[in-house]
Amino acid sequence: MAKSKTVYYCGECGASSPKWQGQCPACSAWNTLVEGVAEKAAGNHRFDSLAPSARLQNLSEIEAREAERIPTGIGEFDRALGGGLVAGGVVLIGGDPGIGKSTLLLQALARLSQAHPVLYVSGEESGEQVALRARRLTLDAERVRLMAEINLERIVSALQSEKPQVAVIDSIQTLWSDQLSSAPGSVAQVRECAAQLTRLAKQSGTTVILVGHVTKEGALAGPRVLEHIVDTVLYFEGDTHSSFRLIRAFKNRFGAVNELGVFAMTETGLKGVNNPSALFLSQHGQEVAGSCVMVTQEGTRPLLVEIQALVDTAHGNPRRLTVGLDAQRLAMLLAVLHRHAGIGCFDQDVFVNAVGGVKISEPAADLAVLMSIASSLKNKPLPSKLVVFGEVGLAGEIRPAPRGQERLKEAAKLGFTRALVPEANLPRQPIPGIEVIAVRRIDEAVMRIRELD
Repeated sequence: MAKSKTVYYCGECGASSPKWQGQCPACSAWNTLVEGVAEKAAGNHRFDSLAPSARLQNLSEIEAREAERIPTGIGEFDRALGGGLVAGGVVLIGGDPGIGKSTLLLQALARLSQAHPVLYVSGEESGEQVALRARRLTLDAERVRLMAEINLERIVSALQSEKPQVAVIDSIQTLWSDQLSSAPGSVAQVRECAAQLTRLAKQSGTTVILVGHVTKEGALAGPRVLEHIVDTVLYFEGDTHSSFRLIRAFKNRFGAVNELGVFAMTETGLKGVNNPSALFLSQHGQEVAGSCVMVTQEGTRPLLVEIQALVDTAHGNPRRLTVGLDAQRLAMLLAVLHRHAGIGCFDQDVFVNAVGGVKISEPAADLAVLMSIASSLKNKPLPSKLVVFGEVGLAGEIRPAPRGQERLKEAAKLGFTRALVPEANLPRQPIPGIEVIAVRRIDEAVMRIRELD
């Protein structure tokens, strides 16, 4: 039997190379080429148009309208999606194994099935296993159609005959097509199966939800082009040992990105959390040094998050460690604190943590991080009922954060009475229940905090 010819595929862009190279010749990514079977050109391969009529039109002739939403009945899931599912849209949802992807989607299909035809395609579990999960979650899944299959052509045929409004493919890495000779999960198979399902969704109006595996680094497995094919990319975040889960939108053609949905894992599945700020605030019996509450903006939702810092004498080389924050930015902020406020940590270990497992990427956390570090270093708690937000520049200036009014109103609603904010975020009209302290520079912020003691 003749040996199959092998080529090397890039895990980032899907380009192929006849031999292994350290750098992809197409996208210049390093160490991304993996060996695979060379694919033969298929003679009967069809490339259909995504639109029902492919004709030239003037842009002004096209009637623009908002995409109608299909609510899933799970409020936090709909928030992450931007209001609900869109007919003909393709959603890719990824996350660590066991974090709750299949559980959430089965719950959503059970609710959608009360008003729409739905189909659950299981490529990893048998029908008995899916039925057992539905029984454990006490779901009314009588109208949920189930298909345990991994062959793409059979799945496409079922979608065309059943014509469901929403279809879940769990997962895209298990599918394989007759058109290709490589194994399921290979770069070529994942890319081809996702492209075929996307084409079918656009033509039929069926909403397709793809479940994707993740790598050790937390990114979606398979070619990076997979994220460009779909309309929406959602990621599950959180520790599998914790009962709380976060779902975040990283791409959404029909809504805002960085929207955050918060869930609690219970015996009957994932339940939406109405007041997520309570998850990220510790309930201390007394004031604690090194703790500072900030208001972060996740999409359209302001959240209150506690930032904790621990500064201790270093034994050897000082360590800088962050959880939920950017470690490189912490090193920069410590230099600014020393240069412009006279507070040095060059002989101290500095540990910073965002409580609750949330990841904060916006620079508006800078001022809260520095205030918590200064509090821990001096071993003096910050004033109670104080919230802080603002970006800190290299020159020591404090820059404004977007949507400052919404942040302050959320803090006032949760009972906070004082806020330390950039001067540009000072509200024109007083906000009832909260005193706003505006500062321009980091040294001024440190001085105002001392005056409040």
